[in-house]
Amino acid sequence: MYEPIRTKSVHRTMAGTASDFPHRSREEELDIQLAGHLAALLAVTDELRGLTPSADLETAGERLAEQVARLRGGRPPLRATPSAAGDPAALHRRAHALAGRALVVAASRADTAAAILAAERMDAHARAGSDPKELSSTP
Repeated sequence: MYEPIRTKSVHRTMAGTASDFPHRSREEELDIQLAGHLAALLAVTDELRGLTPSADLETAGERLAEQVARLRGGRPPLRATPSAAGDPAALHRRAHALAGRALVVAASRADTAAAILAAERMDAHARAGSDPKELSSTP
């Protein structure tokens, strides 16, 4: 009634057989997640630098790039070219959310340096979001 299987299964379910595909450890997965969140935060930071240049954003960008490079085995992240268009308030909200995600993963990974940086960025973007003067382009 059924046609017999003619090829071997791609899944190896027998105990004791080695897997043909690589597995990542939990730590490697967390490194990848954390690097991704920090890289996304770096991109938003670069966008904010284009709209509202400041020494704080410049320093934050450098520190974020260092952390991403560390997590990626020394490979530096690509930096976004800041544009002159965008809503600073929306970017601050996005940056705050990304920093929060990075903080959760950094805490799970027990990465103190990344957790401190993420918490600092959350505070900075929360302050920027609550101060309308800081977000407006008029003096």
